[in-house]
Amino acid sequence: MRLTEFCGRLDDELRTADFADLDASANGLQVGPERGAVERVAFCTDGVKQTFERAADWGADALVVHHGISWGGIERITGRTYGRVAPLVEHDVALYVSHLPLDSHPELGNAAGLADLLGLEAREPFGEVGPEHVGQRGRTSDTFTVDELRETLAGELSTGGQPVRTIDFGPDEIGDVAIATGDGSDYVPEAGAKGVDALVMGEGKQKTYHEAREAGLNVFLAGHYATETFGVRNLQDWVETWDAEIETAFFDVPTGL
Repeated sequence: MRLTEFCGRLDDELRTADFADLDASANGLQVGPERGAVERVAFCTDGVKQTFERAADWGADALVVHHGISWGGIERITGRTYGRVAPLVEHDVALYVSHLPLDSHPELGNAAGLADLLGLEAREPFGEVGPEHVGQRGRTSDTFTVDELRETLAGELSTGGQPVRTIDFGPDEIGDVAIATGDGSDYVPEAGAKGVDALVMGEGKQKTYHEAREAGLNVFLAGHYATETFGVRNLQDWVETWDAEIETAFFDVPTGL
């Protein structure tokens, strides 16, 4: 398959163009020869030297990531930036990136994958970013206690051995859950205003504690990386359904953060 067709299929499914004015990330093809071909595609969460080298060693033609290398422009390819990009260029590995579009996708996205894990029903969009949403909200089939939900997340997510932290100012029985993967600190007020029992997110900030306390909300900090492997894994599964001879691999590189 031509690289242009590969990227075009992803762009169409993820509605990449709709996020052009909303996302600091340069979504879509960030590195690569547009005339290239794709037979082997690697998937991972972070576009960094470590994953670039693993993709190159595996013989990937393209690498699909959630966190790319361009966040508002790169002025110079020198120093650490050069060292990071070099494995891609030296081994002809194209880099495709999907940040907010992959957070937002209602079936393939990060929040969707975490909602699937928790078995959330009656889902609706959550986490406003302009006219789009990057999270989901739903109800559990059976309620969780705070400990039960924490243990479920810790047992199922790739946390790098780190604990799932909680800020438990909400109800003892949790049935109404909102999800904002990665840095979800900006969505605590929205969760409080909507009266959910718990907000599951990756990481927070100092203000998260006080906003959760004032809102009477349970917050679960399950790790930025751990909550954002779902999207690229789902994309991998989707690509494997295509009528094309594409071999895929997923590289799990947990940070514990």
